[in-house]
Amino acid sequence: MPVARRYTPTNNFKTLSSYLQHVYAVIMAGGSGTRFWPLSRERSPKQVLSIIGSNSLLHDTAARLSGLISAKNIVVVTSRQQEDLLTPHLPKIASSNMLVEPLPRNTAPCIGLAAFHIRRLDPNAVMLVLPSDHRIRDMARFQEIVRKGVEVVRRKDALVTIGIPPTRPATGYGYIQFEPAAENHHGLVHKVKTFAEKPMLETAVRFLAAGDFYWNSGIFLWSISRILSEMEEHLPELYQQLKNIDSAVGRPEYENVLLNRYQRIRPISIDYGVMEVSHTPKYMLSGDFGWSDVGSWDELYRLMPHDADGHAVRGKAVFLDSRNTLIHSPEKLTAVIGLSDIMVINTPDATLICPLNRAQDVKLITEKLRKEGYKESL
Repeated sequence: MPVARRYTPTNNFKTLSSYLQHVYAVIMAGGSGTRFWPLSRERSPKQVLSIIGSNSLLHDTAARLSGLISAKNIVVVTSRQQEDLLTPHLPKIASSNMLVEPLPRNTAPCIGLAAFHIRRLDPNAVMLVLPSDHRIRDMARFQEIVRKGVEVVRRKDALVTIGIPPTRPATGYGYIQFEPAAENHHGLVHKVKTFAEKPMLETAVRFLAAGDFYWNSGIFLWSISRILSEMEEHLPELYQQLKNIDSAVGRPEYENVLLNRYQRIRPISIDYGVMEVSHTPKYMLSGDFGWSDVGSWDELYRLMPHDADGHAVRGKAVFLDSRNTLIHSPEKLTAVIGLSDIMVINTPDATLICPLNRAQDVKLITEKLRKEGYKESL
């Protein structure tokens, strides 16, 4: 019997305001930000760093929910080694709403673990899924878009995502192809045609030229009953492991069951495991609220102010016959001669030098460091 039939339906609320009381936010905060090495490390991951502004990205993610979702309805999923790092950045989040994954298993298990947790609190819940390391400039517009997404979930019991109008043929993002004709809400809501994985540059150029592809923000909305039903249908092995974990909650053996079952889970993203294969109606809202995932050093370079020669600097730097560089060197002077389109990232124990157009490859360096035994630098 489909899971959705077992749960209390979520479309029996007469007004959007009453429905909003059942919205829970899930902040995924277990990543290590490997593309921001050497600043981001396992013990100081990107989401707890003040990369832009005075607050951490994680703090700002929770803060932009203020007035929209109660703090008691915010759930954070992280790793065991990062749990204690997050608490100072989330003073209003109860410890009971901090969920720990014993092993990294990508976004589908993370979302599923949170969905079972929320279902115990409120079977009528709607889940808003948020990565912990995004920058959003227009908080009011963000909240307006989320409210529209909640309304779509309420009326259609659909899978809803937020797409970002692209500004360049980026290869570091997945893409969403959508129906140009708008469903409602002043042109903001569109039916989804398909999802595309991170493309090669030539394909990204075609996507941009087509005009019906947006970046995939990784922000989602759906009812708890709907996402658990989708997981049972499309990810049955994952669903069963999560169900076994859920049955052990509150029992002495919970930690052992959690680890044992997580070891059996195959890593898989929610995009690949559900969104790309589900036959449930899928809708995309246009996220025109000043979004950036601040996912890599070249993205930070685009966001920072530049001098007349295109240099973006944090710390101290001098240049001779150079242009378009990113320098992060708060603790020592960096001098650059005769180089352009590069980045130099200095920390007390490591230095990264890289062309800006290869910023996505920083993740590969962290993999190489691990293989060659430089674990103290990760």
